[in-house]
Amino acid sequence: MRGPHRPQHHRSDTDKSRAASWLLLLLLSGLSLAASPMSPAQAQTVPPVPAETSAQVAAFVTEASQRFGIPVHWIRALMRVESANDARAVSPKGAMGLMQIMPDTWTYLRARYRLGSDPFDPRDNIIAGTAYMRELYDRYGAPGFLAAYNAGPGRYDDYLANGRALPAETRAYVAQLAPLVGGEASPAVVTVAAADALAWTRAPLFIGASDRGPGAGPPQADAQVRDGDTAAPPHDMAADANPTGGLFVSRREPAGPR
Repeated sequence: MRGPHRPQHHRSDTDKSRAASWLLLLLLSGLSLAASPMSPAQAQTVPPVPAETSAQVAAFVTEASQRFGIPVHWIRALMRVESANDARAVSPKGAMGLMQIMPDTWTYLRARYRLGSDPFDPRDNIIAGTAYMRELYDRYGAPGFLAAYNAGPGRYDDYLANGRALPAETRAYVAQLAPLVGGEASPAVVTVAAADALAWTRAPLFIGASDRGPGAGPPQADAQVRDGDTAAPPHDMAADANPTGGLFVSRREPAGPR
């Protein structure tokens, strides 16, 4: 996971759906990367927290899920891949805790959500990571938010805007997690059409941007694979929906197709 970035444009739901389809197709070009399970974020660890905190962690996950409208199993899946559920995990790049939050991102999220000073505190780390998942999901949809969580919003925007290939690590990361977030309930207040959760496994192989001729547009794909969720976020999430100084600054989309 990378630090916060402030891209200067806002994507419509149609753009998010198209981008999600492209990303799923892209993953099929790197299935060999996903054949071997990834090590959790290649994180190094310091002495783990006591085992008795596991029940508390479960309560914190439930709290974060209810607060931000993110399914519990999404949070748990991301924690498992990011840190192997080790609250003291530190990656070689400095990502911290259960949700592997980079220092700059932690500083932003801590201030926004009025968290404590310890990024390794299980509750605060889970709250921060889930809030970040929600912000990225609202912007990119699924599975795009996973790529942005792993590579950073700026890197994922570069892929969307310019077709720059995502890192192999990110492609394997999304391939590992996408089936877990594509076939069940999506976050609250996101209206999408139901679809075959395994359709992406039967899609044509994606041809990388570097293999297409100059000026070629992005590959076309079918509708986004995602189901709706009936749960609504609590009031405090609505209050945070458009804060000043968030990760993203909107601007009008240019006219015409992208």
